[in-house]
Amino acid sequence: MIKNSLIFLVMAFFPLTCYAQGYAKENFKITNEMIYQKLLEIEKRQAILEAQFEEFKEATNKRFEDMNKRFEQVNERFNDLIKFLWIITSVFGSLVAILIGLIIWDRRTAMERTEAKMREKYKLELLLKLLDALRELAREDEKVARILRNFGLL
Repeated sequence: MIKNSLIFLVMAFFPLTCYAQGYAKENFKITNEMIYQKLLEIEKRQAILEAQFEEFKEATNKRFEDMNKRFEQVNERFNDLIKFLWIITSVFGSLVAILIGLIIWDRRTAMERTEAKMREKYKLELLLKLLDALRELAREDEKVARILRNFGLL
């Protein structure tokens, strides 16, 4: 139904538009003066458009220059950040190396102390065993018993 209505409207107005175009052409004559005026208008518009295009080009170039400056600033910031990260990494690595060195040094000194203590303890144990052996010997030998008494060991 809508399709039929559209077809009817187009068919009804088509002859009217054709008649109006033909009527306008018959009563309208183009003169050289009109053509000259239109050419002048076109040249003015073209000059305006060229000026606007030049302004647009300059503005665009300025924007690109500004963007290049911003990119350079961002690049400098990234370079500074990378340098800072290298410094932090170097400091951290140095601290870790120093810490590992201190741990190794501490272990060695602790082991040396422990080893010295163990040797003293072992010597003490040997001396105690020797004293026990002499005391046993002193039960049977009076001379050994007298010597141990003189030194306060019996």
